[in-house]
Amino acid sequence: MVIGITGGIGSGKSTVSKILRDLGAKVIDADRISREVTAKGKKAYDEIVDTFGSGVLNEDGELDRKKLADIVFNDQEKLKLLEGIVHKYVIEEIEKRVNAAKNEWSSDIIVLDVPIPVKRGFIDLVDQVWVVTCDMETRIKRIMERSGYTYEEAVKRINSQMKEDEYLKIADEVLVNNGSIEELENSVAKLYIKIRSIR
Repeated sequence: MVIGITGGIGSGKSTVSKILRDLGAKVIDADRISREVTAKGKKAYDEIVDTFGSGVLNEDGELDRKKLADIVFNDQEKLKLLEGIVHKYVIEEIEKRVNAAKNEWSSDIIVLDVPIPVKRGFIDLVDQVWVVTCDMETRIKRIMERSGYTYEEAVKRINSQMKEDEYLKIADEVLVNNGSIEELENSVAKLYIKIRSIR
């Protein structure tokens, strides 16, 4: 079974994926793949530099992700441009890894950790969608602590993504992550046991 984990920035979807990995699931992380396909010398990297210019590079010639983020999160058109470039390569790699995991991995649960639940490369590959939600102020606090953003920068990143009700429309299961890590672990473990029991 393939479970898709998604949710807005700061909701805790990556924490849910880590818990599932600890429980024995094979996790495919779209954010990690995104970093791999945009590394120097990769096709996505070349397209990004062609589109946004060499000003988005650091001294080593690698992408300066903060500079790029500052550009796109202030301009919806540029954000769509960047997403269009990165997504096609990420989706291609996700499809490869899901197929490989189905053939090779000993676990019978594969998890796709994806921030943006696109139709191709996510919805079409998963058997269930689990959406992680959290109240706005907690999300803002987590983003500020994790990434060093100001309050306004954190809000801007949240507002650039899908609204929570859009995530909830596609959810088969909803994990509310307003409490402690122990509460989240218990909720995830219960769902994992439920999934294993119906297989």
